[in-house]
Amino acid sequence: MRILYRIRQFWRVALKNDSNDLEQVQSQLSPAQWVLFRQLQPAEQEHALRLLRKLLDQGEYQPDLLVAALLHDVGKLRYRLNPVERAMVVLVQAILPEQARRWGNLPPGGWEGLPGWHKAFILAEHHAEWGAEMAHRAGLSPLGENLIRKHHHPHNGEAGEVENYLLHKLWAVDNDS
Repeated sequence: MRILYRIRQFWRVALKNDSNDLEQVQSQLSPAQWVLFRQLQPAEQEHALRLLRKLLDQGEYQPDLLVAALLHDVGKLRYRLNPVERAMVVLVQAILPEQARRWGNLPPGGWEGLPGWHKAFILAEHHAEWGAEMAHRAGLSPLGENLIRKHHHPHNGEAGEVENYLLHKLWAVDNDS
């Protein structure tokens, strides 16, 4: 079932430069955060916009949550996945999740010189941490950074009740979009 969801997600139409959508996004972000958002690939922008819409439809207006929804995948700016790499990662994560995690380990020397297929797994494993660092440099709050950093893990034993609630909301809309 997870594979079918990912296939559907993969084939969705990318965000058109609809001025209403872009104005809505821009109204949530600082100028530096807007620059990060605009660097995302169109499909990633559309995905982020779907998250924002879902949260707003659910009555969520917490600013850190909304900004984290828009920027949760900015760590993917470190390496642009092509459609084949994206599909490969999704399929391996669904079928062989432990292998995907092993391939996602960043070698001590960094990822220079690694083949694209290997970089794709490293990106999948580390984009949340990298995105939190990038969002920090763009002025995101510590709470927003934590939401980005942990958006693949809906429960954080070290976080407080509010942060866990927001993290779960972000995780839920991300996994439903």
